[in-house]
Amino acid sequence: MLQNDAPGNSAPNAQQDATVPGMARPGDCVVFDLDGTLADTSADLLAAANACFIEMGEEPPLDAGDSLTAFHGGRAMLRLGFSRLGREVPEGADLERWYPELLRHYRAAIAVHSRLYPGAVDAILALKSRGYRVAVCTNKPAALAEDLLRELGVRGLFDAMVGADTLPVRKPDPAPYLLAVRQAGGDAARSLLIGDTETDLLTSRAVGVASVLVTFGPEGEGIARLQPDALLHSYPVLPDLVAQLLA
Repeated sequence: MLQNDAPGNSAPNAQQDATVPGMARPGDCVVFDLDGTLADTSADLLAAANACFIEMGEEPPLDAGDSLTAFHGGRAMLRLGFSRLGREVPEGADLERWYPELLRHYRAAIAVHSRLYPGAVDAILALKSRGYRVAVCTNKPAALAEDLLRELGVRGLFDAMVGADTLPVRKPDPAPYLLAVRQAGGDAARSLLIGDTETDLLTSRAVGVASVLVTFGPEGEGIARLQPDALLHSYPVLPDLVAQLLA
């Protein structure tokens, strides 16, 4: 996997001449969601949930067709699993009993099947070479997000990383996004969000920035129903799309 020497390394003099087409202007920043946007992590998430049900003495109730639920979080996977097994779906303390177990299983096997989407690394490198700051803002717990990015070999590409528990609030509250931009050295007014869910769209609207939703995430082309500012069908076109949206 690709490694980078240190977080935030940008190409030398990348912002020297912002009049060059496609080059960033001072403060330009691209913020990425993680799960379902940068990487397909569903198989490892589902495996962690299934491991909890195996602990209960049950057969694994979740499969690859549940990827959309996986991207809605651990509790959503547990609820679906209990329901599919015909068991009463626990809430409150009963559900919370299993959530730390799910995180434990996930942490132990966080990148067995998870893969970056094709072209993601090259697109990020191209953005950085043009002078854009890049950050991650995710509703994954921060420690797990850091672990995953390191395991995938790309943590050093990002100027900042904000997770679900970095602040007392998470997306779609605008505060985590604004913190990610600020830590990356960007200007929120000259930023945009790349995501894959309604949560990402609502975050961009709360901040007042453009939203780009990927069509290769868990919802596929169906994400167009949310009418974001742009749809991203493949990563190779992202640098030019960012230049157009932030022009």
